[in-house]
Amino acid sequence: MKKVIFVFFLFVLNFVPAQNSDLKIIEKPINYSAERIKLSLEYLKEHHGLTQKTPTIVPKIIVLHYTAGGTVESNFKYFNKTHLESARNTLKKQSTLNVSSQYIIDRDGTIYQLMEPTRFARHTIGLNYCAIGIENIGSKKQPLTEKQVEANAQLVRYLTKKYKIEYLIGHSEYGAFRNSKLWKESDPKYFTGKEDPGKDFMKKVRVLIDDLNLKDKP
Repeated sequence: MKKVIFVFFLFVLNFVPAQNSDLKIIEKPINYSAERIKLSLEYLKEHHGLTQKTPTIVPKIIVLHYTAGGTVESNFKYFNKTHLESARNTLKKQSTLNVSSQYIIDRDGTIYQLMEPTRFARHTIGLNYCAIGIENIGSKKQPLTEKQVEANAQLVRYLTKKYKIEYLIGHSEYGAFRNSKLWKESDPKYFTGKEDPGKDFMKKVRVLIDDLNLKDKP
């Protein structure tokens, strides 16, 4: 009997609960076609100066965004297109590759994965080659929710442990990297001002993951 109790005691000492065991991610893959692969490799070479055989990234940064409206389904359909729409002239002059992100989070906190976190997505100028993008359904007129705050914090925590992420920024903060070694953009004039996902949202997310000590600037 004593032996059984001792073995059980050792088991308890060595048992470590799984991290983020309650984190649920729904896979909803966009079409990463041969054409999208081709355009992604061209973008990596022309804008980031990287010649690669596959459109993959080594994540160092997580960038939080908002979609500026729509639903998960409407934004999924938008990202699912390989080529940019004609109306986005500034971006289209640089590449016809459509924008996208690795994740999108609904207003109820549901997390959807649109592609592997290590797969290239066009979402943040100068940093796409090392950044995971997380889009959130919402806009300036439709502020992001508390459930999205919690879901973003959970996802950031999960990704940081998995990929050794060093930085967490909002899209509006990416300009701080322009003169750093992390910034890779061949066209010095290619830059657009952003205000998403909002200062209050970033503050709330950072409070929940403060222990990770993620940096917000280089």
